[in-house]
Amino acid sequence: MTSERAAAPGPRWGTVLAFACVILVLSNGARSSWGLFLPEMTMARGWSRETFSLAVAVQNIVWGAGAIVLGAMADRFGAMRTLVLGAVLYVAGFVGMAWATTGTALSLTGGVLVGLGIGGTTFGVVFAAIGKLVPPERRTWAFGIGTASGSFGQFLFLPATAEAIRLFGWQGAVLAHAAVVALILPLALGVRGDREAGAGTVGSLTLAQAVRKAAADRSFHLLFWGYFVCGLQVVFIGLHLPAYLADKGMPLSLGAQAIALVGLFNVIGSLGAGWLGVRFSKKWLLAGIYVARSLVTIAFLLAPLSVVSVWLYAAAMGLLWLSTVPLTNGLVGQIYGVRHLGLLGGAVFFGHQIGSFLGAWMGGRIFDTTGSYDWAWILMVAFGAFAAVMHAPIDPRPLAQRGAATA
Repeated sequence: MTSERAAAPGPRWGTVLAFACVILVLSNGARSSWGLFLPEMTMARGWSRETFSLAVAVQNIVWGAGAIVLGAMADRFGAMRTLVLGAVLYVAGFVGMAWATTGTALSLTGGVLVGLGIGGTTFGVVFAAIGKLVPPERRTWAFGIGTASGSFGQFLFLPATAEAIRLFGWQGAVLAHAAVVALILPLALGVRGDREAGAGTVGSLTLAQAVRKAAADRSFHLLFWGYFVCGLQVVFIGLHLPAYLADKGMPLSLGAQAIALVGLFNVIGSLGAGWLGVRFSKKWLLAGIYVARSLVTIAFLLAPLSVVSVWLYAAAMGLLWLSTVPLTNGLVGQIYGVRHLGLLGGAVFFGHQIGSFLGAWMGGRIFDTTGSYDWAWILMVAFGAFAAVMHAPIDPRPLAQRGAATA
């Protein structure tokens, strides 16, 4: 490896992993319910779907750009401080969103502030801490557990959000999200020790060296564009599937059930990806996931639409949903080391968020232009094949081994 610890970590990494998983339940769960707010807020405020979709697109691109800076902050100052800052921004964004009356205000609050808050409290910062503290042979497994925790948050939040909207209206449900996210503040105190572990790695690159070598490495760019497709697909489905089903005459509750099922089955998919990533080639597992996403979507679109077909699609897509996360982060740590995992993982993740921006905005734009989501679904399927092609040439060897082999 390019960067590994001189000695095995103490048992405390298990405690940190437990706190990190609870944080991911809250952070990822709170961000997963935007598709339920889309029809409610657009009707209440008189906005087009593109207006709401643009705010979510801004949120995702800010999340991606912020993840680079916040990841570097976590590498330098530790995950705990970064999590506290992210939680404060996250809460402020939800509170401002509840009273936003214009599309610009929504983009500034639910877009910019929430995007920065997510960037400081979800996978990038949390995985930077886990990657430094967990032994290398268990790292991808731990990433799988963390991803599964975030997916379980999605499973919990979707039906709860639908019920909160029914009982208290969309505005009350948004404020409830702010209150739940505030729980991350005390939980952040349990995520400590990563800065010291990262500083104690053996043979690790300096920050400037890590950035230069990653930027010059073709595999880094291939990971970036593969992750781009992941973001496009999951955000399009998460945001627009409930509205798509409502347009087809299905109840809003079915959309909530579908996204919740995605989260539930992704618990299995993420744990499975973490387990498989320890034993098999991560890049080929990733290529297979993207191909499977496209095939499952084609089957869903060709089959007669029914409650059962929606459930089956949600379950199948759930197995493939964020199973890319432990494998992609595992490859970044495997190739470039863990000392700067927050920064480099955040840089690759920025590709994910560029795709997320496109998936969110594209869905709303295509619907407002054509009156349907048909072309958006076609593009999503095509991008799955593109991602599989991007992963095939990746060289998974650590940079140090490549240099030694060349010499």
